[in-house]
Amino acid sequence: MASLLQKIVERGHYKFVDSAGSWQEAVKLSTEPLVKTGFVEENYYQQIVDCITKYGPYVVYDHYVAMPHSQENADGVKKTAVGFMRVKEDVDFGTDEDGEQKIARLFFPLAACDPEEHLDNIMQLMAVFQNEPLLDALLAAETPEDILAADAKYPSADGGDF
Repeated sequence: MASLLQKIVERGHYKFVDSAGSWQEAVKLSTEPLVKTGFVEENYYQQIVDCITKYGPYVVYDHYVAMPHSQENADGVKKTAVGFMRVKEDVDFGTDEDGEQKIARLFFPLAACDPEEHLDNIMQLMAVFQNEPLLDALLAAETPEDILAADAKYPSADGGDF
């Protein structure tokens, strides 16, 4: 069975950029591969932005990782998907309710058609997020081949299907 990162590469759900003008722009850029392949509609990113604006930077985790997503079964989601985007420059999401600065450079946008698929995707991503050597390699990635090489060298225990 293909790993989560292999499926991202196979589907063309990846992007590499040098910078984003704002976190809102970064969210939009991260969803573009999902739009291009028809998994989500172009307006899906706005729902994510609206949720982050309302609830704060809940999508940003340790190790420069962001998981932009809206609620499950959101408008504009046609198929369940996970994407990947690496940004060379820090993307500042501001501070959370504890005053902690939230910075991201790795984006894993996700879209789900139902709550079960949404939770499955999050569980798969958590296995990736806990694999620091893999995240370090992904921060240095420049090509889809780099993603696959990082995945092969530092495999995560992910499973399920999306």
